[in-house]
Amino acid sequence: MSSTRQTLSFLMRRFREAGIRPHSKFGQNFLIDLNLLDVLVEAAELTADDVVLEIGTGTGSLTALVAPRVAAVVTVEVDPVMFQLAGEELHALPNVTMLHCDALRNKNSIRLEVLQAVAKELAAAPERRFKLVANLPYNAATPIIGNLLGEERPPELIAVTIQKELADRLVAAPGTKDYGALSIWVQSQCRTEILRVLPPSVFWPRPQVHSAFIRIRPDAELRSRIPDRPFFHRFLRSLFTHRRKYLRAQLLHAAAGKLDKAAVDEILEHLQLNPSLRAEMLPPETMLELAETVRARIR
Repeated sequence: MSSTRQTLSFLMRRFREAGIRPHSKFGQNFLIDLNLLDVLVEAAELTADDVVLEIGTGTGSLTALVAPRVAAVVTVEVDPVMFQLAGEELHALPNVTMLHCDALRNKNSIRLEVLQAVAKELAAAPERRFKLVANLPYNAATPIIGNLLGEERPPELIAVTIQKELADRLVAAPGTKDYGALSIWVQSQCRTEILRVLPPSVFWPRPQVHSAFIRIRPDAELRSRIPDRPFFHRFLRSLFTHRRKYLRAQLLHAAAGKLDKAAVDEILEHLQLNPSLRAEMLPPETMLELAETVRARIR
């Protein structure tokens, strides 16, 4: 499989042969530094029991590096031309399942076909573990990560390439400009670290922004503190819809008419929260307590 080593010359030759160019609408920026591809694979801590989901097959270069190390790979590509190109490189790998579809059913959910393909491979042996390893398309990285963490069985480890701006949001501290609903959603249930920042020069075509390798480890103990993850996810998104409003007004919006001002004031007083705070000032632990208090009042 040496031909799948994704050098710039390899990519340009394959694209020239196919008469195509990368599509910005699919968020296609290909990592061309071979050493960095190896770094991403090592960050995933792959074992022979792993079932890896890859979103954004591209030419199949990362797929070919991962497949010999794991039990199975489910790789998803939305671009029909890239799907065909990757198929020519990966057809000899028996443990690779290729799906030609958008990994997202909509912005709030993963496509069922993708989840079913992963579940099928996980069911083949009790010791199998689920991981996400990918150079994620820039335009889909946020909903992919967010929605996978909402699943009952999320990946045990996520090692992905994303925009640095998104990586900064995932690890942001309360009160900073990058802190928001996604920060709280991830930090409330995972341990997250930025492994390396990548300059535009290591991609083709060169993006206008820096990127980053990030590793996310869902923590079962943290996740157990969230009794209703779908509610918590919706609550966070709604709360931050009007980011610059004060907490009292944000809560009234998030409650969607199910709580009046008096009830909101009672909740804030009970939790000893200043109504003139903004949601961006609250750490994940406080936000979870607030969400649970609201949920108990409106269910």
